[in-house]
Amino acid sequence: MIPTRVLEEKRDGGAIESGTLEAFLAGFLDGSVRDYQMSAFMMAAFHQGLDAGETEVFVRTMLGSGTVLDLSYLPGPRVDKHSTGGVGDKVSIALAPLAAALGIFVPMMSGRGLGHTTGTLDKLEAIPGFRTDLSLDEFQRVLKQVGCAMIGQTAEIAPLDRRLYALRDVTATVPIRSLIAASIMSKKLAEGLNGLVLDVKVGAGAFLPEEHDALDLAQTMVDIGTGRGLHTVALLTAMDRPLGCAIGNALETAEAISCLKGEGPADLRAIVRLQAVEMLRLAEPAISEPAALSRVDAALDSGAALERLVRLVEAQSGDASVVDSPARLMTSEHTLDVVAERVGTVVQVLPRVLGEGVIVLGGGRTHMDQKPDLSVGFQMHVRPGDDVSVGDRLATVHARDTEGSRAGEGIVRRAVVVGDSGEAAELRPLISHRVDEHGTVSDCRFEEP
Repeated sequence: MIPTRVLEEKRDGGAIESGTLEAFLAGFLDGSVRDYQMSAFMMAAFHQGLDAGETEVFVRTMLGSGTVLDLSYLPGPRVDKHSTGGVGDKVSIALAPLAAALGIFVPMMSGRGLGHTTGTLDKLEAIPGFRTDLSLDEFQRVLKQVGCAMIGQTAEIAPLDRRLYALRDVTATVPIRSLIAASIMSKKLAEGLNGLVLDVKVGAGAFLPEEHDALDLAQTMVDIGTGRGLHTVALLTAMDRPLGCAIGNALETAEAISCLKGEGPADLRAIVRLQAVEMLRLAEPAISEPAALSRVDAALDSGAALERLVRLVEAQSGDASVVDSPARLMTSEHTLDVVAERVGTVVQVLPRVLGEGVIVLGGGRTHMDQKPDLSVGFQMHVRPGDDVSVGDRLATVHARDTEGSRAGEGIVRRAVVVGDSGEAAELRPLISHRVDEHGTVSDCRFEEP
């Protein structure tokens, strides 16, 4: 295998033969294929795509590069959830303890910020002391003890994906459908699951903004899972506006905690409830949807899900007092309220502008070894469809200095589009499609409250 020949073939739109691609990926792991060569391959794949055979090689090689867990000893079903990434998407932090409170074991391996989105690991590390770097033995101990565990990808689990993930983040090659699918599914197949719920974002703030691309990705991942005996369901969820109100690591963690207290934004709570229903129905196939929803609401309303979050934070060495006082996580040095300068109706809140704005404020990564400022971000006070008057708050900027506050104000003004009074805001349904092994259905029963 000659790396430059592989690059030429993919650059020119060819399909790489399976054995050659496997050798190329193995070379990246052992160092004979350099980061800059893999970066070139990623860019070529971004423009030329990967076919089904190449995608299968990536899944197989990623999965085979590390350990596959055997969690069959756990006394209950094992179901996980994964999102393709969106702005304000803090669902996992609320969903994992909720599912655990329902009797499901959730072995959740998450990622860090990718592109213009923040990552679950960074959000969790906003909790003082919280460890996401558990060993596999520690991970399994917490999982058995609490019912859920939330960690980063370990050196043993799909190490090829771990290296590619970091490289894609800083080379503008995240939105490759086949690699998104292979990256997610290789990690999830390594977790020893019985079922998997996928949250595929679609809209301007998603990595794949177009519906047909998002549906293709959803179907690809469902096919990969079911082809290996893993019952998989994918939901297409709206990302033409941020999810919830908080955008930025610590702010999102605080909002996820509030969701478990019944205080979170309605759209966030709706997504958490529905995905918990899907997880429960994978765990218990005989349960009806109304019965599953009733059990989910009981776990939320009784405080059982919140109590499970406390146990999780304690088990992973975090300061559980933040669960009682999530405002303690909002520790940025400077805040600035951005107010409306005209009367009108908010017709858009552009999620990508705000996601990239977090990076501008220092809350994301521009190179692989950068440590983000977890305190910065935006607290939105308006949503599409809201009427505003002069002086009404649009958002609060959380920044580390005055310069950041000023930059944040400009970002908010670009992101929040105020039209004429009464002008309609055209939005996607919160949930538009559901994909499983039986096919795709349009599923708009769960409209945004």
